[in-house]
Amino acid sequence: MRRLKKFMHRVFPTMISSIRQYLRVALFLVPLAFLTVTGCKSPTTTNEGGVEETFPDVFPKFALLTGEKAKMADSLRHHFDKLAKSGFNGTVLFAEKGEVVFSKAYGYANLKTKDSLTMSSAFQLASVSKPITALAVLVLKDDGKLSVDDSVQKYIPELPYPGITIRHLLTHRSGLPNYMYFAEEDWYNKDIPLKNRDVIDLMVKNQYKPYYLPDRRYNYSNTNYALLAYIVEQVSGMKFEDFVRKRIFIPCGMRDASIYNKNMSAVNTNPVVGYISRTGEAENTFMNGVVGDKGVYCSAFDLLMLDQALYAGKPVSQATLHEAFTPHHKDLRINDNYGLGWRLDFTEPWNKVIYHTGWWKGFRTYFIRETGEQRTIIVLCNTMRASRFNTKELRERF
Repeated sequence: MRRLKKFMHRVFPTMISSIRQYLRVALFLVPLAFLTVTGCKSPTTTNEGGVEETFPDVFPKFALLTGEKAKMADSLRHHFDKLAKSGFNGTVLFAEKGEVVFSKAYGYANLKTKDSLTMSSAFQLASVSKPITALAVLVLKDDGKLSVDDSVQKYIPELPYPGITIRHLLTHRSGLPNYMYFAEEDWYNKDIPLKNRDVIDLMVKNQYKPYYLPDRRYNYSNTNYALLAYIVEQVSGMKFEDFVRKRIFIPCGMRDASIYNKNMSAVNTNPVVGYISRTGEAENTFMNGVVGDKGVYCSAFDLLMLDQALYAGKPVSQATLHEAFTPHHKDLRINDNYGLGWRLDFTEPWNKVIYHTGWWKGFRTYFIRETGEQRTIIVLCNTMRASRFNTKELRERF
């Protein structure tokens, strides 16, 4: 009997540990199996012209969690589970070389209806929309339809600010005032959504004084990206929303992605609601009629698909991406610079960090790419509580 007891004490802990490990792996293999089965046939949609659009067969991949990766996943789960108890509401994804190491949805898409968030829930990206707008411009560059060194007045001749190029808009070196400030003062009826064209008309009519002369210095302004979205429409002959869907969302496999424009629909039907307080919904402001600087809705899985597409040379060439990921500001530090639509931290030349963050009407968003280590960090939040993160701290947790 004593020998039997000793045997049980010695073997059982090992068996339990092994069972826990197998369960941990299974939790990640089940979603992967589901995605693989459902991905046998690419989903199709039909656009306004009746043309069928097909997504490529690309889906999130999940890492086999053993050893250090299992410890990392447990550490991240513990950290964000703790934050969720303090009010964090959103989705989190950490991936390495395209494989998900940890992902989890916390809380609700709608606090009133108690609809739960999922990893496919699409959030307002706020300023994380800017890299996507920049990619739309660079797609047209690769098509040979524009140059980033073209004068903005080539496409908007009535704009009363000479000497500004598309590159100045992309890198925030135009010196233009932020439309969110002058539109708040001068837009005649806040019940009517502002359009990108209206931003231009206000500038033509009121001749606002620029903050700086073109290329004088870096000055982050949402006006730059509102103008870029308008230029995309002028050059492509398509609505900005349709062009981005056709040339970026579909080729990159971003199935849940869309652009909300209040001019197209007075009601935002996206199920993820932004909250500025514990229960207070964010206003669907008249400024939601302007796109390019914001307005893109994506899920965490969508952004991972975009991240991986960039490594594969989609939706633009590697040469164009290299230019986009090059610091454009001698007056900024190497750890806090800006390229063509992306924030850049090149503190470690062997592990360049290309990222963007955003905030708009209840949403906070983080899209971080460590290109040397090929690590991806995505955090999307739809409440203001416990949702402000330092990008360096997020990286240090991985």
